[in-house]
Amino acid sequence: QVQLQESGPGLVKPSQTLYLTCTVSGGSITTSYYAWSWIRQPPGQGLEWMGVIAPDGSTYFSPSLKSRTSIFRDTSKNQFSLQLSSVTPEDTAVYYCARDLGIAGQYDYWGQGTQVTVSS
Repeated sequence: QVQLQESGPGLVKPSQTLYLTCTVSGGSITTSYYAWSWIRQPPGQGLEWMGVIAPDGSTYFSPSLKSRTSIFRDTSKNQFSLQLSSVTPEDTAVYYCARDLGIAGQYDYWGQGTQVTVSS
């Protein structure tokens, strides 16, 4: 059974950089076929895909967030992380990590989500 767990600060000040980590158990993040995504849901809005890291370490991002987003991994800890720079209150959301099947936004395992609030 694959499990994902997000961790990071719940409160970030505007203009700062947000760092979140997803720890994966029950499966390796370097396994072929599966990729690993970050997705968020602002209050009252739908899910927004932010970016993905593939088994070979290559990354792809939403065009609207590309300039502010990085995803990197630590294979020794089986973790992948999100970095979102220059945050504003509009980045307030529940942030999820998920295992990506690579098929039109299909995911089979999700973390429970972590609330991030951007406020001074």
